[in-house]
Amino acid sequence: MDHDTASRTTLIRSASDAGSRVFETILTRSPISRIDIARQTGLSQAAVTKAVAPLVAAGLVDAPPASHRDGTPGRPVSPVSIVLESMVMLGVKVNVDEVIAVATDLATTVLTSTRRALPADDPHSVIDAISDVVAELEQNLGLGASAIAGIGVSVSGDVDSSTGVVRESNIMGWADVPLGDLLQSRFAWPVTIENDVHALTIGEHWFGIGLGTASFAIVTIGRGIGSGLHLNGEVVSGAFGVSGEIGHLPLADPALVCPCGRRGCVEAAASTGAIEAAVSAALGRPVAIDEAVALAHAGDPKAESAFREAARLIGTAIATLVNLTGPELVIIGGEGVSDFDLFEKTLHDAFENHAFGAAVRCRIVTRPHTFEDWARGAAATAIQSLVR
Repeated sequence: MDHDTASRTTLIRSASDAGSRVFETILTRSPISRIDIARQTGLSQAAVTKAVAPLVAAGLVDAPPASHRDGTPGRPVSPVSIVLESMVMLGVKVNVDEVIAVATDLATTVLTSTRRALPADDPHSVIDAISDVVAELEQNLGLGASAIAGIGVSVSGDVDSSTGVVRESNIMGWADVPLGDLLQSRFAWPVTIENDVHALTIGEHWFGIGLGTASFAIVTIGRGIGSGLHLNGEVVSGAFGVSGEIGHLPLADPALVCPCGRRGCVEAAASTGAIEAAVSAALGRPVAIDEAVALAHAGDPKAESAFREAARLIGTAIATLVNLTGPELVIIGGEGVSDFDLFEKTLHDAFENHAFGAAVRCRIVTRPHTFEDWARGAAATAIQSLVR
């Protein structure tokens, strides 16, 4: 981290509450006039002007000379914009078989990316792989690497972002792994650890659909069934770092054991692995997910039944989530979205059967997320950690 980046980091971290609110507003709504910043934050225009001045001086914010909008008379409009390249954030998504990493600007636009297969999924192998991809990103950035200001790392499971501990990750086979401390010993930049779906939600909250939607949920279908919540303009983290875990609602057959060790979880019947297991058991031979999808598309009744049961449970779980929290929109993402036609009708039917009253008006849309998008979410957590 060079002198300019270090001083910018210090300025943001030491800002007053008003200063932080102003910077966050410019960051997420750039370009924006000082008048609109005052409206968004509830601060006086004088307070906004005072907060903007050091940001401009540090090269974090650009403030061109004031001008009249459209040539109309009245007070001059002076829009300010975030200087996107003033800081670079790194985001890393940890999967059971690989790590995906991106370097982004302050709007999480990807500047460069890379991925690395994991030889093993133990914490030290993962940390070595993260070190390797970070070194590659630095090399790709060249002189731009001096602007790196933080790293966000996202992992599936129960993650305590305040301590950087992965308390439980069934997919990784981890329990009580101090990932934040282990990584911090490798890097000079601050490291943020977050649940992968929460990270994706933070990215949407600050730089995606959250800017125009007061409340939404993200539900991911794939190796696990995850969910992130954005309510009343904020991402819900939960008092203990756990929230929106619809994959572990006990809605499935109690005879089914979830990878988390509990019985009857939605994930025990609706994840990729659960569908593979159901089709394999029904056909009496090992069936991978790609073949299960092909069989279902070809009309195989046993494969169709496995997808139908998964869809019924996910739709019921989404209805439960919507009944409890009341979002206006649910975004379904994850690798399973590529085969969403196998889920769609049954999922929507189950949702409508269980959504209470006006909650049925909640829109459900699909939005494919690449693994690069997941890594961008991890970078967004590093940005949020810096600002807040």
